[in-house]
Amino acid sequence: MDKKYENMTIDQLGVELKRLKDNLCDVEDLHTFTFGKTSVHIGAEQAQNMTNEYEEECRQFNEQIAAIEKALKAKGAV
Repeated sequence: MDKKYENMTIDQLGVELKRLKDNLCDVEDLHTFTFGKTSVHIGAEQAQNMTNEYEEECRQFNEQIAAIEKALKAKGAV
């Protein structure tokens, strides 16, 4: 378990979990808007780079969310 999360209270972990989930939703919404609801031309290379960045951001958020959920489980909150 991440030391940072290990030292947080259950309430602090809950707030951090909500923040991370909100941020993940924002990133997903932005990506969906950019690639699905706009008519702006984006070159293939730039689009691929944006997709790679999006996937990396989502992976990082999901890893952090999983770490917080693990910390909450270890503290008996889940």
